Amino acid sequence: MDVSRKGTGNRAEREKTVDEIYERIYVAILEHRLHPGTKLGEERMADIFGVSRARVREVLARLAHEQIVELFPQRGAYVAKPTTEQARDVFEARRLIEPAVLRRLIDTLTPEKTQRLRQHVELEADARRRGDKRAVIRLSGEFHTLSAELAGNSALARSMRELCMLTCLTIFLYDAPTAQSCRDDEHQMIIDAVAKRDRARAEKLMLDHLDHIEGSLQLDQSNGEADLEAIFRG
Repeated sequence: MDVSRKGTGNRAEREKTVDEIYERIYVAILEHRLHPGTKLGEERMADIFGVSRARVREVLARLAHEQIVELFPQRGAYVAKPTTEQARDVFEARRLIEPAVLRRLIDTLTPEKTQRLRQHVELEADARRRGDKRAVIRLSGEFHTLSAELAGNSALARSMRELCMLTCLTIFLYDAPTAQSCRDDEHQMIIDAVAKRDRARAEKLMLDHLDHIEGSLQLDQSNGEADLEAIFRG
């Protein structure tokens, strides 16, 4: 056997495994099954996925690079818990990036891309009809990453994946009991504007959409920290 080919095959298999584990964790966070602050123990994860601890460390390092996981010396890896300041930074970044995504999407629009977006929104609607809250949460986030992927800029798509994941963690931490991460009809309205190649309307709808998501969160909370001044000077 060609040794170089064998080495290439092993590397491809390793990367496939890392990608698969990464995707499993990614989806678990998107569906709010994996909570912010959850410890991701190397030994336990290696046992669950049937891989070595070294392989798990590769996955955790990748997630840490994307700020989805926090690594602490002597303590291990934990699913990130964005602060309110970090949450506001994420929404600020999304307001800059997502209009650019829509502009590029409209510039490169094809009937096939429009159909992909409409099919995705139909999956969201079906999940709502079935009352599958986890699927609704995951699909709502994936709408934004799909839009970036269809826009055809890999850097934008990568940024959107990270920002959507951080948004998901933020929603889990700061969601008001009655809030929804995405309103039922807003994605459909954005697609309609994109299909008509109406840049201005598509961008306005997206910015309004992000405002609604951020506005539904309780970001004025102080992460549960007591206001000592109010307590002792009141």
